[in-house]
Amino acid sequence: MPADQLARRIAGITGPGATAVTVVNRSSLNASESEEIRRTLLSELAAYGVQQSASDQAAATVQVTLSENLQNYVWVAEIRQGTSEPVVVMVSVLGSVEGVADRSSAPLTIRKSLLWAGEARILDVAVIAGNPDHLIVLEPERVGLYRQQNGNWQEEQVLALIHVRPWPRDLRGRLILRKDHLFDAYLPGVYCRSSTAAPLSMTCDDSDDPWPLTSNQGDPRAFFSANRNFFTGALSPGIQKQTNASAFYTAAGLPRDKYTLWVFAAVDGRIHFLDGMTDQALPLAWGSDIASVRSGCGTGWQILATSNEDGPVDEVRAFEILDREPAPVSPSVEFQGRITALWPDSDSTGAMAISRNSETEKYEAYRLTIDCHR
Repeated sequence: MPADQLARRIAGITGPGATAVTVVNRSSLNASESEEIRRTLLSELAAYGVQQSASDQAAATVQVTLSENLQNYVWVAEIRQGTSEPVVVMVSVLGSVEGVADRSSAPLTIRKSLLWAGEARILDVAVIAGNPDHLIVLEPERVGLYRQQNGNWQEEQVLALIHVRPWPRDLRGRLILRKDHLFDAYLPGVYCRSSTAAPLSMTCDDSDDPWPLTSNQGDPRAFFSANRNFFTGALSPGIQKQTNASAFYTAAGLPRDKYTLWVFAAVDGRIHFLDGMTDQALPLAWGSDIASVRSGCGTGWQILATSNEDGPVDEVRAFEILDREPAPVSPSVEFQGRITALWPDSDSTGAMAISRNSETEKYEAYRLTIDCHR
């Protein structure tokens, strides 16, 4: 029984005694369902000697978050005792999320369009709309430029990517389209810039400058760790007064009326919300790759998030966030391999997802957009 399993793990850390327990529902469960879970959990805790108490009289505090991933519900307990670092335990509740999308307040659909597939590893792709359209493909050792002809991408030019130091094992890279030249490419410890006109050339230099999180020049930039696969958390420029976040893998901005809420998929396994003043962390069961999309559906912007489940396949789902309360608003879309990158496209109307197909072992690049069902 999940409630007994979680209660046993909590009691194993707190021991018997007075404990302040709160239950927060951040899943698609309704109020009566979450309340029933709360009552059952408190009953199971009492059986282990853990008695519910007011926070000012408790030796420990426990916040249980009812969340969900793309397959199951996940119950996460954050346990605090005195000045010690919090301890997080969780249990997965199998086979309970069928029909979640039908209960969403704004059912949307994620559209997945294959852009490119090949044997070489793909770090990022970018589409340049025109007549004809062009596609830029960032690989570890080169940048390929392709034009669309008769429904297919035809190679137009290949630019060598020069770097002195060897790449880290889990290499990541980012393409940013520019107005005064075609593109910039960011890789760990390296910055590359294209020329302004065809035939293109590209210069690459060692650089520890921050990477842009979006194509918007005014948005925050973040410093990438040259020897690892994540951002250090240092921001320049920052989010208003906040110039540091927890180390993170990816970030997504959600414009509000008077500010932008930034969401970080952090290395600590939590999702951090920064609004320029506060940093709120939630133990959400998302993967390490997120991207915001300006769809015009629902609240106007959604976050696409990968699954945190292990296995040969991966999934992406759309979420909306109201008052720091994420809610799923679409069915999941499946990939035949793990997603290795998820970046917003140049105008944030979609996202580029890169995966390695577990059957063909080819790298595949998809553009993800959101359909409103209007």
